[in-house]
Parts: sequence; structure tokens; C-alpha cells
Amino acid sequence: MQLAALRHQTESEDCFAIDHSHVRVRFHSAKDDVEKVIIHYTDNYMPTQSDESIEMKKVGVGQVSDHWAATLKAPYHRIKYTFEVIGKDGSHKIVGDRGISDFNETNLNSDSSYFKLPYLHEIDMVKTPDWVKDTVWYQIFPERFANGDKSNDPAGTKAWNPEDHPGREDFYGGDLQGVLDHLDYLQKLGINGIYFCPVFKASSNHKYDTIDYLQIDPAFGDKDLFAKVVNEAHKRGIKVMLDAVFNHLGDQSMQWQDVVKNGEKSRFKDWFHISSYPVEPYRDPSKGEGEPNYETFAFEKHMPKLNTANPEVQDFLLEIATYWVKYFDIDAWRLDVANEVDHHFWKRFHDELVKIKPDFYIVGEIWHSARPWLNGDEFSGVMNYPYTLQIEDHFFSHKQNSQELVEHLTDQLMLYRDMTNQAMMDMLDSHDTARILTVANGNQDLALQALTFMFMQTGSPCIYYGTEMGMSGGNDPDCRKPMDWSKEDGPVWERVHKLIEFRRKHSETLGRGSVLLSVTKDRLIAVKRRGSEDLTALFNTTEQDVKLDADPLLGQNYESGYLKPDGFVIVKG
Repeated sequence: MQLAALRHQTESEDCFAIDHSHVRVRFHSAKDDVEKVIIHYTDNYMPTQSDESIEMKKVGVGQVSDHWAATLKAPYHRIKYTFEVIGKDGSHKIVGDRGISDFNETNLNSDSSYFKLPYLHEIDMVKTPDWVKDTVWYQIFPERFANGDKSNDPAGTKAWNPEDHPGREDFYGGDLQGVLDHLDYLQKLGINGIYFCPVFKASSNHKYDTIDYLQIDPAFGDKDLFAKVVNEAHKRGIKVMLDAVFNHLGDQSMQWQDVVKNGEKSRFKDWFHISSYPVEPYRDPSKGEGEPNYETFAFEKHMPKLNTANPEVQDFLLEIATYWVKYFDIDAWRLDVANEVDHHFWKRFHDELVKIKPDFYIVGEIWHSARPWLNGDEFSGVMNYPYTLQIEDHFFSHKQNSQELVEHLTDQLMLYRDMTNQAMMDMLDSHDTARILTVANGNQDLALQALTFMFMQTGSPCIYYGTEMGMSGGNDPDCRKPMDWSKEDGPVWERVHKLIEFRRKHSETLGRGSVLLSVTKDRLIAVKRRGSEDLTALFNTTEQDVKLDADPLLGQNYESGYLKPDGFVIVKG
């Protein structure tokens, strides 16, 4: 047995309270190396001889590890436990708090062999909003969704043309009235959450260069109109999430312009990371211009980075964050460039928001492993790019075969607690990436197959505006074309609608149940979901027809007992 591969960390994603009396425990061993793992457990103040035991279930196979799990009952709200591990080579070990030892009665009964959870405090438990697990999000880039009020169009607004290839500075006149006018459409499509890209006053079409966080951009409308959008969305059972750009300000903001004008004498000089004055012109090191004298998002000179360690900046941002919840009743914040803001601030941010709404959803934009932010005191979840980009690596670019995909995704699931995985925001494209139809080289069946695979995963799925219309587009800014309203109720729309309808109908299992990923002998990818019901989805990503006897609840390219390439079936059981 490979002893170096045996691992477990208490009070982490390997051991977490589900409620006041139950603990979920995970254990990891080398791939195909361990025959059985038995967990022994009892109350901290009971003798170890009185312990109970349960055989752990293998819940997934990763790149180099097998993953095991069990749920333990802790009637007195505290627990101690140890692992009995039986290798396929016949070796027999105990893995406990002080390391690995031979299995025998002496070692098993030694209190030092046991990991301990001193008490299951309610306040320490990681909680995620339950409603998110029933939510299908729809991302709206406001400037390109619909132009409902031409009177607020910016100068030089272009004609609405979904076939255009937008430039970075182009405006098409999309606004909040356009969203309001299409709320019935969104309800018909079936989504029940809107994720808005920034709507606050800013110079650009994308609004990530905020000038004033307390004003709706005039090209989008005003606060009265936004309030109406939120209220009308809520009437239709649709939650509303806004985009918080708190890593940086726009360079046209009052605060930064004061620094430009007054230099070291500016009362806002400590709001930013400035090394010397004057702050202009900006020197871009990526263009060989020398060292910059102030920090920005990336090397974007129009986006000076905020010093969120400054209490004045913290109070300023927290006033904004709570204002839109208190007075407009938004349900969630998406946090732009969340990983570049300090943890201390996000902890304050979390506490202030959940004081107002205990089930408020906080999702960070983080493109890498996010464990430090996901311990219950900062974010509910993150935009799940490390998970969904691997879906693209198999379905679209073929960088991974099906077995590699399953192993990578299984390892990803082990990084976070179950309730955190359930609150992740899953998406295959967005305003930052090429559209899935373009990445799929125009193959609509393939694009919808990959989308369905994502919808079958744990996490809250999100589709980008226009996906249901079969819109294409390359990398930013081409992925931000004006919405093509001509394809409503068309064949692609109908398939996306049915997928959303299926996800919401089965959200008790798909939003909360367990997930087991595997590859069948015919090289189909199997996604088994277990919860209030049992569901299995099979995906053919090979180039061959696969014989299959199925009675699909939902399917694509399944005919006469054969699942064709780019096809899938979802069945009971």
C-alpha cells in the first residue's frame, strides 16, 4: 500500500459539519491501491472501545487518487474518528491524528489515533443559499441585450445588428428598459436568475470602469427604472445579481480625478496604490514604457486599483454593497477580480451582507483553485472556471480524453465541501470568452451536448444571453454582439428551453444530490446523480454510434437504439 498517498485533513473540505449532528468525512488513497476503508467513530468523551464503524464508499476516481466518503452521526455535537485502511496487497493500517500505524487493538483503542472535532458550532458551519441550488442563471450584458428606449442612446449609437462584429468602443443602445420589456420572454425561456454585467455609471460600453457606484448609467436608465426591473423580476420568481467591481475604480471617477489634480495633497491619495507623483502619464511595462507609478487592474491605465486595506475605502465599498440590497432588494453580488482583493475586506463584506439577507448569494470571479475564499466567511461560491474549462478541453478542443476529463472533474469536486460545490456558478461562455457555438466550430449539436453535460453537474448553471438563439462570436469583443431576437421559438431555442425546464424540474437531485462520474466500456461518459430520485446521463463524445437501450427523459441524437456522436440521453436510474 502506498502510505504516502493516504491523506485526510480534519476541519476542512475533508471533514465538515452538514448540520448540528452530522459530519461528512472524506479520505483519499492512491488509485486502485486500497480495498476498503472503515471509519471508526464515537463521542469525544466516550471510550474508544465503544466506537461505531462504517465502511466508507468510494465516491470517485481522480488522476492519481481514489476518493472515499461517509456521513457520521454526532448525537452530542462532537466527534472523534480514525480510519482503518486495508490495502489490496493485504496490508492493514490505521490512519489517525498522529500519523499511520499498524492495525491492532492497541492502536485502534488509543485515543491518540483519533482525529477530533471538539464541537459542531452552528456559527462555524459553512452555509450556502438554498435557493441558488434551484436557480438557472441568465447572464445579460446590458448594452447588447435589447434597446428599449432610444432616447438615452449614447452619441454615435450603431444600428442594432446581430451580424455585426463589435469594436471595443461601439455602442448599440441596450438598456434596462430593454430588459424590462423582455422579462416575460425570460420567464418563458425558464430561467429564474438574472446576472447583470455592471449597470453603474461608467465611460465604457462594458461599465467595468466605474465612475459612480450609486448611479445607474444614464445610457441604461435610472434608479427608478432599475427598481422596477428588480420588482418585476421578483414577481416572476426571478432573482437578480449585480456585478461588483471593487478591485478598481474608473479613471474618470471623482476620487481618481482628485488625485490627478492634487497629487500628494489629494484626500484620496491613500485610496490607491501610488508610488510617485504625478500619476499621469501612465507607464505600461507590458509595452516597454518602464515601471508604472500606480497599480491598476492588469495594466489597464483607466482602472486604478483600490487600496481595500484602507478603512475609508472599506466603508465606501460596504456602503455601496449594502445600499443596493437595502433599497433595491437585489439577491446577489458577483465580485469582479475577486482574488485580487484582500481576504480581510471580503470577510467584512460577507458579514455586512448576510446581516441584511441571511441567504444572500456572493460569488467571486476566480479562475483558479479558490479554497481560501470558500470557508463560509467570504464567498458562497465562485465562477467555476477550473471545472467548466475542463469540459471545454474534452468536448471542444479534445485536449483531454473522456477518462482524463472524468478524473480531473472528480478531483475538482474534492477541493470543496458539498454545499460549496452546490453553490458554484457553472458557465461555458460569458462576456469574457468566445461563445460556445464558435468554440464548437459551429456544431450546434456539440454545443448543446456540452451545455447539457454542464447542466447535469452540481452547481448553479448559467447561460450567456443569445445561447438560446444559437448566437456565435469569437473572443471579446466579438462575443458581445447585439442580441439576435429573430430566433425566438426556433429549434435551438426550444432545445435550450427544454434543458432549462428539465434542470429546474429535477433540481432537488441535480442541485443537491451526489454526483459520480465515470466512463463506460463503450467510452460513453456517465453522470450519475443520486438524491430524491436517481438520474443517469450518458454522453457520446466518440466518433462512433453506440448501441444503447434507453427510455430517455431528455435526449439528442438517439435513434433506433443507437446513441450517435454528439448525442446524449438522460434516464431514470
